[in-house]
Amino acid sequence: MPIQALEPQRLYRQIAEQLRSLITGGEFGPGERLPAERDLAKQLAVSRPSVREALIALEVEGWVEVRVGSGVYVLDRTKTNGHAKVPASEWGPLELIRARRVIEGEIASLAAQHAKRKHISAMKAAIASMKEDAARNVAPLEGDRAFHTAIASACDNVVLLETVERFWDARHGPLFERLGDWFESVPSWRIAIAEHEQVLAAISAHDAEGARSAMQNHMDKSHARFSASWRRANSS
Repeated sequence: MPIQALEPQRLYRQIAEQLRSLITGGEFGPGERLPAERDLAKQLAVSRPSVREALIALEVEGWVEVRVGSGVYVLDRTKTNGHAKVPASEWGPLELIRARRVIEGEIASLAAQHAKRKHISAMKAAIASMKEDAARNVAPLEGDRAFHTAIASACDNVVLLETVERFWDARHGPLFERLGDWFESVPSWRIAIAEHEQVLAAISAHDAEGARSAMQNHMDKSHARFSASWRRANSS
């Protein structure tokens, strides 16, 4: 057999694979609780967000069950059917947010310098759409996507626009959707909408530094919401 090139594997997948090996090897049997997230992070010498992504991947694939307020428990694979599979190409949601902080922070700064009236109007309409959906207890994803793409459009650079669109398309993967099931709620969306309004205010004032700071703050807060204690999941 000819030697084949190796592909770099995402960190959360490496963590998930190691935990799967421990489960199949009998280290953790069905019904047993895995070590706490912070303990796994320490033992594996990785960040807690990377462990969080790995646990979500294992949950999606039917290896574990997250019990809020109790912990993460190993499932009996012989009693479950139709296991989902996380695509090898899927980005880790928390890693994605950190990347967005870097790139969309600069995009917001550029937008503050170049945005025209039509772009500002599109951002305002997107926020209005988000508020309408949140009032109906619907996750305002369409308005959220429209807001971030309107900012990218103001930069008049198709590469930046398509980059932001790809970031948003990644939200439809099973990892991000499951993480959203746990940690997104109407109250959290209302907080996020207020953060969007701060970004809009800075762009409207053509405050490049303020826009960058507001967008980075939004991404930091988003990351914190998804990294919260499991005890706070679905608490609202």
